[in-house]
Order: sequence, then structure tokens, then C-alpha cells
Amino acid sequence: MTRSSPVLTLRLATAQDRARIRRWLVQPAAVSTGGDAASAEAKISLAMNSEAALCRVIAQAGTPIGYGHAVAVGLWAGPPPGTLPPGAWELELWLGAEQQRGDGRGASRRSAIVGGGGRLAPAPGADRLNAAAEALVLLTAEVFATTLAIACCGLVPITNEAAVRAHERAQFRWHRIWHDPLLGPTWVMLRERPG
Repeated sequence: MTRSSPVLTLRLATAQDRARIRRWLVQPAAVSTGGDAASAEAKISLAMNSEAALCRVIAQAGTPIGYGHAVAVGLWAGPPPGTLPPGAWELELWLGAEQQRGDGRGASRRSAIVGGGGRLAPAPGADRLNAAAEALVLLTAEVFATTLAIACCGLVPITNEAAVRAHERAQFRWHRIWHDPLLGPTWVMLRERPG
């Protein structure tokens, strides 16, 4: 299923997208806000090989700018984050943007507002924050339209105000603080299925 908005679209992430996703994961912001690239890669591999996950490439005007997935919380090993309701799904995003060279072609270098668990690095400008929020809205809508999930959640390091603001714009609310083994204290942001 493909969801779209005037700004962004989501499409199925495939094996052919893995090289691009790996480039996004090794950006410095991804390492500092979403754990290391190896743990992110492991989660993406698990999600892409699971029936209990929605894996999507995020595009803006047809250009891939990021990857996101929604995963049934029970898929991850270990206890769920905080006191989540049974049947919740966790959303994670990694966003980057093509930078233009002087000749107008996309450069191989990318600048990032990247994160895992919706954990986005502080973004330069409101456009990046809006893109993160819009991606969360689209992915959440798809989860609720295609699964029986009763809630969606995102994990945001307490030091990452930009990611908290993106979740708030996407109608997530602050649920509680939870200690993530990789990231330390994180906000559990929650959005319940609309009634």
C-alpha cells in the first residue's frame, strides 16, 4: 500500500533499497541519536524479513529521503518499552536529503536529520521537522489502516527536542520515560488508535 500527502509519499522498501538505507545509517547524526549503525541495520533486517512489520521508503517529490518502519512491539527481543498497551506498534525513522551539486545533479553526499525509533537529530530548519512529522503521520495512518494495532509509539532520547516536537506534530503524546539499553533515558511517545 502506498500513502501520500502533498509533501511526502511512502512506498514499500525492498532489498534494492538496502544500499541507500545503509548510507543513511552511517551518517554521524544516526550514530549519535539512534544507536550504532550495526544495531539499526539488525533491526531493519529483522523488520524487512517479518510479516509483523511495514517497511517504507520515504520520498519527497519522488526523491527518496529516508526509511521508516512500523513493527509490532512483540517482534523485538526483550521487554516492551515502558507500559505500552498490548498490540502496540513501534515506529522508527531515518531521514536524509540529497544535496545538490553546482551542476544540478544530486550529489552522493547527504546531510541528515537521522534517527531510529523516530529519534531524529536536531534538524536545520522547520522543513526537516515538518518532513519528520509528516512521515510519522503517514506511517501511523498506514498502521491503523492495515493492522489491528491499538496504538503506535516512538522512542525519543530525552535530549532530542526536535524529535519530540515531530512526534507532537504527528499527534503523539508523552507517555512516560523509559531506560533504553542503547540510548539511555527516552520518552515513550504514544498515539492511540482513533475512536
